[in-house]
Amino acid sequence: MQDLPTETARGRALHGAAPARAGWARWVPAIAMLATYRRAWLRHDLAAGLVITAMLVPVGIAYAQASGLPGIHGLYATIVPLLVYAIFGPSRILVLGPDSALAALILTVVLAQAAGDPARAVAIGGMLAIVSGLVCVLAGVARMGFVTELLSKPIRYGYMNGIALTVIVSQLPTLVGAEVVRDGLGTQLQGLVRAVVEGHLHVPTLLIGVGTLVTILFLKRFPRVPGLLIAVAAAALLVAVLDLEADAGVAVLGALPHGLPQFVVPVIAFEDLFAVAAGGVAIALVSFADTSVLSRSYAARLRTPVDPNQEMVGLGAANLAAGLFQGFPISSSSSRTPVAEAAGARTQLACVVGAIAIIALLLFAPGLLEHLPQAALAAVVIAAALGLFEVADLRRIYRIQRWEFWLSMSCFAGVVLFGVLEGIGIAIVIAVIEFLWDGWRPHSAVLGRVDQLKGYHDITRYPAASRIPGLVLFRWDAPLFFANAELFHARVLEAVAASPTPVRWLVVAAEPVTSVDVTAADMLSELDEALNEADIEFCFAEMKDPVKDKLKRFGLFARFGAETFFPTVGEAVNAYLAQSGVAWIDWEERG
Repeated sequence: MQDLPTETARGRALHGAAPARAGWARWVPAIAMLATYRRAWLRHDLAAGLVITAMLVPVGIAYAQASGLPGIHGLYATIVPLLVYAIFGPSRILVLGPDSALAALILTVVLAQAAGDPARAVAIGGMLAIVSGLVCVLAGVARMGFVTELLSKPIRYGYMNGIALTVIVSQLPTLVGAEVVRDGLGTQLQGLVRAVVEGHLHVPTLLIGVGTLVTILFLKRFPRVPGLLIAVAAAALLVAVLDLEADAGVAVLGALPHGLPQFVVPVIAFEDLFAVAAGGVAIALVSFADTSVLSRSYAARLRTPVDPNQEMVGLGAANLAAGLFQGFPISSSSSRTPVAEAAGARTQLACVVGAIAIIALLLFAPGLLEHLPQAALAAVVIAAALGLFEVADLRRIYRIQRWEFWLSMSCFAGVVLFGVLEGIGIAIVIAVIEFLWDGWRPHSAVLGRVDQLKGYHDITRYPAASRIPGLVLFRWDAPLFFANAELFHARVLEAVAASPTPVRWLVVAAEPVTSVDVTAADMLSELDEALNEADIEFCFAEMKDPVKDKLKRFGLFARFGAETFFPTVGEAVNAYLAQSGVAWIDWEERG
């Protein structure tokens, strides 16, 4: 059982706040970790590091190949980020490395720009990591860790489901031993179907690939069993014992290069810059969205604080290092992190141990994985991609909020039909539209008094509500800004026109109005003129002080007069009744 933090730390965790740190400790969490490290944790971190190594190696190689890069670069993209995140990452337990959610994004750019040249593919992969890393670091330093919150859950489900399908389709040819042109999801599906119909599948490869996939999925039922390691090791042993590479033509990984990743600044062609920049930004968004969700989940479970800005810095630094040491973009892992937790990891030292174990493999036993079949690696990627699909919660969303479900489906269709980068762009556009929609076309209401119910309420919800003769109480449920200013103007005049009695006062219940911009301020001035011409007093109730301050800067507060601003709707009603002499008795006053 993990040692629990103090009550103070628990309180911070419950509120999602990170403890304040000064100086280097703020930007280098490893300093604080070393200062508080306990000797009793060491054996747990050592054991957990060796356990996750068994997953890090085959997964790293598999995701590299799924991204269109040589397998060795998956290990480079594992070693360096693990070491760097251990220094700059705030989470005690997150495991970083190549990820299935990013494979389709990387592959899209690599296939389009590398033209089959492995060296160019490696350079593009490295530059994607550098762009992604820079975006994350700059955003973290600027304290923009909140940006991924703009992507709603249905939209995240949509693009992740689309990415999952894209990843699976890209790996199916390798799984079944079919030669398929990799030119978009539709083309790959057509080629795969043609290969099946015409019988152009490589049966030994098919049996190994499907057998490995079934084994991985079956052993997932037993969390304490290293199912992935068992499945991959069994496939490699089968190929080696039966010599299937020579006798049956089963494609294998081959011996890994001997040595460690080198510091290399990737150089790409000028014509690749735009595609790499766009891809890097999209990767940064997806990787941090996933890392943010995972870090929050484990922070809640382990009762530790969350620092989204430092999380962004740590992820960015890891990506920068990966790009400069022959790697490619990485993210947190929702499959390896639980393994680290289950193995007893206490701190990032477990990840450092995993990185050192991979270094030892490359230095002393690079030929250990030479019989690993490519189909087994494809099975690893497909098994991970299957875990990206979200269906159950989408069913719930379909039941309770149908339009958000279709938003999710739109993002899914964008990724599938137009490509991963284009789909991410569509998801961002839809997220912005969704974010603005409630403010662009908000709810508004005319209010009335309901017997036996305190306050003033929407007359469409309470048709029996009483309306005070000559008074319109109008509520606007959004900030006032350029996109909805004209709609506010129109709805106010509609409310005045629909009044059953000639209107003397119009009172805006402004408690939901959190801001006013210049366009809306000018609209209020025009509306005041129109109401004055109709001999209608224009008033406000429950307006927040910051909004009043804006009206003062715009000169509107002085124009309307302080006497037209009331602290509550009730006081506005009382003032109207006192001035107008209207005979109206509230139900609370009837005795």
